[in-house]
Amino acid sequence: MIKVGDSLPSTVLQEYSEVEGEGCSIGPNAVDVAKATAGKTIALFALPGAFTPTCSAKHVPGYVQHFDDFKAAGVDEIWCVSVNDAFVMGAWARDQKTGAKVRMLADGSADFARATGLTLDLTGRGMGVRSNRYSMLVKDGKVASLNVEGPGKFEVSDADTLLAQARG
Repeated sequence: MIKVGDSLPSTVLQEYSEVEGEGCSIGPNAVDVAKATAGKTIALFALPGAFTPTCSAKHVPGYVQHFDDFKAAGVDEIWCVSVNDAFVMGAWARDQKTGAKVRMLADGSADFARATGLTLDLTGRGMGVRSNRYSMLVKDGKVASLNVEGPGKFEVSDADTLLAQARG
């Protein structure tokens, strides 16, 4: 399992864009994790699935609500990573009104989750291999803090906990 001091895995996530922009076309766009985190401070949180109860009611809204606080604490970007495809993450972004506050990044084949060692096997519930629920503060591609939830819990990966760590 990834730990504080480790570099994030060299994987590619996908992000759905509704408008063309700086090097982004409409639709899914590749996000090279190493390049996208270089020289930046990222508040990254991951969760089992889009549109699921705790993720939609608590996890994402907390980060959207605290966007300005994270910026004031020196965080460049907030990332939400889930084992879903980019189209689902794009629809969830619209539903959650994340706008330019939280980048909703798809880990469709769970490559990032597997590479971090933070998977959650929900095969018995018909959901396959997913990401565990966690948050991490990433500085220049390296893990500065890591908060992994216990099974079925939502106690340490919330926005308040990671914000306190970002304020250091």
